[in-house]
Amino acid sequence: MSVAEQGRAFFKLIVLLLMVAAAVVVIWRYFSTNEDSFTPNFDIGEGGNVSIPKEMQINYIPAEYETSVDEEEIMKIMSNPSMYRRDFNRMVKTVNLDLLKHVAKRMNLPDSLSRQIEKEYQRHHNYLKDLYYHDVMQLKDPGASDYEKWYESDASNSVDVLEEVASKYTCFLVNHVITSLVKNNKGTLYVKGQKVYSPCSVAMEEGLKPMVKRLEQSALIQDFKNSEGILQERMERVIAELATVEVRDKKGLSKEVATKVWGYKVSSTDIEITAISIMKVGFKIDEFFNVKTDNKNKIVRVTLPEPKILSHEVYPKVDKLDVGWMRELSNEDFNNNFNILRREFRKDAMESNVFNRSKKEAEELMETILLPMVQSIDGRYKVKVDYRKNNISNQDPDLN
Repeated sequence: MSVAEQGRAFFKLIVLLLMVAAAVVVIWRYFSTNEDSFTPNFDIGEGGNVSIPKEMQINYIPAEYETSVDEEEIMKIMSNPSMYRRDFNRMVKTVNLDLLKHVAKRMNLPDSLSRQIEKEYQRHHNYLKDLYYHDVMQLKDPGASDYEKWYESDASNSVDVLEEVASKYTCFLVNHVITSLVKNNKGTLYVKGQKVYSPCSVAMEEGLKPMVKRLEQSALIQDFKNSEGILQERMERVIAELATVEVRDKKGLSKEVATKVWGYKVSSTDIEITAISIMKVGFKIDEFFNVKTDNKNKIVRVTLPEPKILSHEVYPKVDKLDVGWMRELSNEDFNNNFNILRREFRKDAMESNVFNRSKKEAEELMETILLPMVQSIDGRYKVKVDYRKNNISNQDPDLN
């Protein structure tokens, strides 16, 4: 055998020995991992590579998400949370408990701990239901429900609002409840098993998202029914309103809708829409109107509800429509843009001082109407206007 051949043979032997050594290391590490010591899969708080006591280990097992929520009931509640406030509170509790119980099943928690979940959740429920309610009411625009039905998006928007609010608080809740029940190392849990996630990820990915997906499907059906039915409806009712401020506004929207093939834009459509808005702000005195006489202080006290948007009319106009050669516009393209403009009008009104102006006008109007009559009886009397406070500060006045 030549020197060159001997060198190649020696090189092959070295490579073979290295491969065998690597295989031995891998096999040794696999079989040396035991239930009393392994690396944490995720941290909720501080963590590191440490020796893990057996009682702190979580063995994830497969489990199907089960929910006790009634989809139709949720849609009804979300259509008007203020009207169904008690049902709203129960809905929040049901949704959160379903998520927590699913996490407990996935983590294979013993029955002794699973039974404590509802009791532990109750510690958080009183403030959570209020946080959910306040956030939902600030994101929704209940006074615009007729518009949303017209644009076929009332129920769908309600589902979007519920998803946004629930996503905001789910991880906070799950982490607090689970770490209070399961032994952990300064907030760190050590887990193993198939499909291993943090408790937060389990709740969000396996519980909340599937529930929202089912609600979205129900919302599409409900929106279609509502939009079809509204074409056949004619409503007549007597409305007792005190309109004090009228706001006229004009806005425009320019949008490009592109068609792409393999990631490249091959055609585009330009849309320019303007709209004028006529909004009346004032008081629905059929909801609440009270007059009391304070003989001691010589005051006639008029109590009105908080001002709100009484009516809102939007008249859109398409100024430019340049349709690309590969693009077809659907009704949804136009409706979405019209709805964006309408929402911006209402948002501007909410952020302006129009409601304070409405109060000032109402006070002057009440004095004009009542003061001459009151002083004809006793010239020492004055008229004072108060407002019935709502439960939510800085809310859309069109909530009730």
